[in-house]
Amino acid sequence: MKISIVIPCRNERRHIGEFLDSLLRQSFDRNWEVEILVADGMSDDGTREVLRQYMQKAPSVQMIDNPGRIVSMGLNAAIAASTGDVIIRMDAHTVYATDYVRQCVDVLRQTGADNVGGPWIARGTGLIGRAIAAAFQSPFCAGGGKSHNPSYEGDADTVYLGCWRRSVFERFGLFDPELVRNQDDELNFRIRRGGGRLFQSPRIQSYYTPRSSLVAVSKQYLQYGFWKVAVMRKHGSVASWRHLVPALFVSSILLGLLLITLSAAFGWSTFALFAGTLLSAELMLYALACVTASLPYLGSLELPSLLALPGVIAVHHIAYGVGFLMGLLQPARSGVNSPQPSRFFTALTR
Repeated sequence: MKISIVIPCRNERRHIGEFLDSLLRQSFDRNWEVEILVADGMSDDGTREVLRQYMQKAPSVQMIDNPGRIVSMGLNAAIAASTGDVIIRMDAHTVYATDYVRQCVDVLRQTGADNVGGPWIARGTGLIGRAIAAAFQSPFCAGGGKSHNPSYEGDADTVYLGCWRRSVFERFGLFDPELVRNQDDELNFRIRRGGGRLFQSPRIQSYYTPRSSLVAVSKQYLQYGFWKVAVMRKHGSVASWRHLVPALFVSSILLGLLLITLSAAFGWSTFALFAGTLLSAELMLYALACVTASLPYLGSLELPSLLALPGVIAVHHIAYGVGFLMGLLQPARSGVNSPQPSRFFTALTR
């Protein structure tokens, strides 16, 4: 069997060497032939020089140019250049168990699924980074998504990263090159709508390093919300109704503020008071929900991170909701489902 491992990257000089070292330590089956294809988005920070050094000492490592610079185009370029029977996606900002590749292949064989992966588990650094990682695993913050549940095993609507037989891409197509974000969710949605099956197994272990500041995570989730609209427009439906909840929450806040402002402007003091009371009650209930969702982390998070956690959860929800609404307000380009994005929504964030 030949295994192709595809990795999109751009400006990862600080991480790419450590990542490749860990990848080369994977417990590959001796009967496998393994190729490692790094699709570099024309990095200008020295990443390409590091990759060339690894290409000299590890013949299995190849560098593929990704002039489009975004993840979906990089993945497509690497898949097009690959020759493996099985294709596994990996990312430079994730730490992998030494049997990660072996478990991917085993679960793919045993389940017969079209795409398999492990749970999306975050490990943050610093006080805020650890609070962000805790929010990432919180069922309330993630909307109950199975991909954030470390112990879930079974059919899923999406999985982290992915492992596919080559025939899956021949059947369902490659990643959508128009999507800066959510390209993995869109492909998984397409597979499921086409009668395919996704399977998540906790045997496939990896640990994602999330953003370490509220500014970075808010921009990330603004983009996630914005590009979710493109996926909806493309398919005319949503993969899960939970994706709409943050936008509905933000809309209710904006509507409440608008009603209060208009009521005050027209002198409708009673209605303004009523609207203000409803909005205050909603925000108090939401704040209580954020605090309650933080309680399971008592004892596992240090006090400063724990105190920050309710606010971090709110940042996730509000940023995603605002991004989603901004995506709805953007007109679709003629003949194209994706919104016409500004530079803010196309710039990669790390």
